[in-house]
Amino acid sequence: MTVTAPSTRVVHWPAVRPWLGTAARLGLAAVWLLAGASKVDDLAASGRAVNAYQVLPYDVATVVGAALPFVELALGVLLLLGLATRLTAGISAALLVVFITGIASAWARGLAIDCGCFGSGGQLAEGQAPSYLPEILRDLGFLVMAGFLLIWPRTPVSVDGWLTGEPVVEDEDE
Repeated sequence: MTVTAPSTRVVHWPAVRPWLGTAARLGLAAVWLLAGASKVDDLAASGRAVNAYQVLPYDVATVVGAALPFVELALGVLLLLGLATRLTAGISAALLVVFITGIASAWARGLAIDCGCFGSGGQLAEGQAPSYLPEILRDLGFLVMAGFLLIWPRTPVSVDGWLTGEPVVEDEDE
């Protein structure tokens, strides 16, 4: 008589990875959509927020500030659909690195500004303290999500998956 241990079901990385990717994709899509939507109705304020970092000439900062909400909205829509996910994740990662660098630069130079990440932005009122560390940590978390999608862009329920016609969740027996 042979005695065998009861079967325990182990969650396999290939089966979980696509669903983590879906969560990262939809989470990052929500971030971009909220960030863009919060700024799109006042492009001048978005330009002033970019100018508050004091790294670009005023005219360039206002153009960047006016364009940024539309870039964020486009990234959000592409991620929501799961279209060109790796490319969109790469652009997201690059933009997040720029944001993190800008916030760190403002902090290092002693500027008292609101990052303008989700609207408003610009110089803070006298005596109001900036919250640079939480903003940097938040953006680092978003950067991890973008990095995940750079490495594993294929996710269930995405246009990318429909275009290839290949199953996204791998067989557990592999």
